[in-house]
Amino acid sequence: MENKKGQVFSQLSALGIGIATLVIILAVTFLVMAETGEQAAVLAGTTTLAACNSAACNATSTLTVATATIPDWVPLIVLVAIGGLILSLVAAFGRR
Repeated sequence: MENKKGQVFSQLSALGIGIATLVIILAVTFLVMAETGEQAAVLAGTTTLAACNSAACNATSTLTVATATIPDWVPLIVLVAIGGLILSLVAAFGRR
């Protein structure tokens, strides 16, 4: 059975894997949305998404702006998760 330090380090590695997975998913999502926006603009007869005024362009632009706020929250979530792991480690040492 692992001691408390081993458990915390295994949880940190799981957190790292989760963050890496999130980064990959966000990168792919942004690439797909950018390509979709370009295609919608081309279909509407404009060269950029900003110049486009169709429903597809407006929806793609709104989705892109909404999704762009997700990375702003990631550092906060990571800090809270690491803080929780450190507090659990301190509590484990406090019981000794």
